[in-house]
Amino acid sequence: MTTSPKTCHHPIHNNTNPLAEKNTLRAVMLTAVMMVLEIIGGWYYNSMALLADGWHMSSHVVALGLALFAYVMARRLAQDGRFSFGTWKIEVLGAYTSAILLLLVAVTMLYHSGERLINPAQIHYNEAIALATLGLAVNLLCAWWLKDGHHHHHTHDHDHDHDHDHHESDHHHHEAHEDLNLRAAYMHVVADAATSVLAIIALFGGKLFGADWLDPVMGIVGGILIAIWAIGLLRTSSRALLDAEMDAPVVEEIREVIAASPVAADIRDLHVWRVGRNQYACMLALKTNDASTADFFKQQLSIHEELVHISIELH
Repeated sequence: MTTSPKTCHHPIHNNTNPLAEKNTLRAVMLTAVMMVLEIIGGWYYNSMALLADGWHMSSHVVALGLALFAYVMARRLAQDGRFSFGTWKIEVLGAYTSAILLLLVAVTMLYHSGERLINPAQIHYNEAIALATLGLAVNLLCAWWLKDGHHHHHTHDHDHDHDHDHHESDHHHHEAHEDLNLRAAYMHVVADAATSVLAIIALFGGKLFGADWLDPVMGIVGGILIAIWAIGLLRTSSRALLDAEMDAPVVEEIREVIAASPVAADIRDLHVWRVGRNQYACMLALKTNDASTADFFKQQLSIHEELVHISIELH
């Protein structure tokens, strides 16, 4: 048996995103100010939609703060030898935590909106509309700050055919390129913008047509939308945290390289996991009857530059 415990064709780096860190800080500060205004205004003017938006925004201040903390810690611990594959998963953990907060906000919005639907209260529409509009403007500005860089394009050419489904491949490659921490922050402000829009619609409906029930109903609609977004983010970030990515395109690409190798070999064991936004490590056990070395197969696999750590056993 020939073993090769560790080889890196490319250095494993931490995928730091300084621009995202800076913009997240700006978004935290602006969102915190707007949160205070909306919560006070929602209580004072009796608007459930506006109050729900304020509560929602308060959770986003925490979530954006978590995203910022994750960036800072990932950068500060970048040279810490305890992290054998870098600090990228600190950012993923921040995204996962943000998704849980987003889900809790959705449940809170649904509960309080349902309560207000049963027990309606008088709403001061003009003042609430003005605050909701200001909140929307703040959300759109924060979304504009955070929209760029939440995935990085990284292309490479392969000299072999891909027989697996290209749509699925594109989907997984898009996920692999994403900054999940920034995506979480971006989703929080987009969710806030959506609840602001719903609040404005509800308030105008109540003011112009006397449809007071629209205010809590829009709170319920907003809660459902936020829950859907939160579940999607939980699914993506948990896959990375639990190394549940054996359906990623790179796994099939590894199998294709071994199958097309001039030295016949059978894959007996294969483990692949993500160590960066578009970086993977793999452990491979091969059985071959030909005289060859692990370095030969590593050279074959080196056409896939996303494979930054390869360990091969030959039997």
